[in-house]
Parts: sequence; C-alpha cells; structure tokens
Amino acid sequence: MDPAELLYAETHEWVHLAQENGDTIATVGISAFAVEALTDLVYIQMPDMGQSVATGDSFGEVESVKAVSDLYSPLTGEIVAVNSDLSDDLAALSQDPYGRGWIVKVKVTNDSDLGSLLDYNAYQKQCDEEA
Repeated sequence: MDPAELLYAETHEWVHLAQENGDTIATVGISAFAVEALTDLVYIQMPDMGQSVATGDSFGEVESVKAVSDLYSPLTGEIVAVNSDLSDDLAALSQDPYGRGWIVKVKVTNDSDLGSLLDYNAYQKQCDEEA
C-alpha cells in the first residue's frame, strides 16, 4: 500500500479503508516511523477474532528490546481478521509495514471516527515534530 494514500492515528497506527459486501473494512498496521522508533522487535500480542474495539482502546501490544508499546484502535468496530503470520515473522513489520506488516482488519461500525484520522501530510508533520 502507498503510505501517501493511508490515514493515520496520532498514536502511529495507519488505516486503509475498503468496501467489502457493503461494509467498511479498515486494514490497520503501525507506521514505519513507529517501527523505527521501537527498533528491534521481539514480540507482538495480537487480539482475538471477533473482539470489539473502540477508538483509542488498546487491542494488543508490540515489544521491542527498548520498550513495550500498546497498539491502539484507530476506529470502532469488530476485528474480522488478524495477521497471525506476524507472530512468527516480526521482521515483516520492519521490512514491509504497509504490506505484509498489517496487523488487523476491523469492520467499522462508526464512520464518524474517520474524522479524527490524519492524512499523510498532517501525519508527516506530526512525525517531524516528534523527531
């Protein structure tokens, strides 16, 4: 996926929206900026399929040699897919954070949450300020 076409949460999760069978499905991952800040990843705790999530709620965590960081849901909905390959291949998060490194897919139940997400330029500005 092209990072310039994604939406971003202030907590560094990215979102790609698609329509599937009349539902809005959000593919969620963490940005390259977040992966670089975490450095060497050693573990990821994934959520359960069918789990309900709300905007801002933690749905898992990623652990590096430096720290443990929560993964926050950028949208409200139900988890309909989990990238279970990441448990065995954390390198995918570093090597391809916007492709193979996706974490979950969420069936969006509240479209109003989309208004709080940043476009690519606004997210880049936030990252520049944090660097």
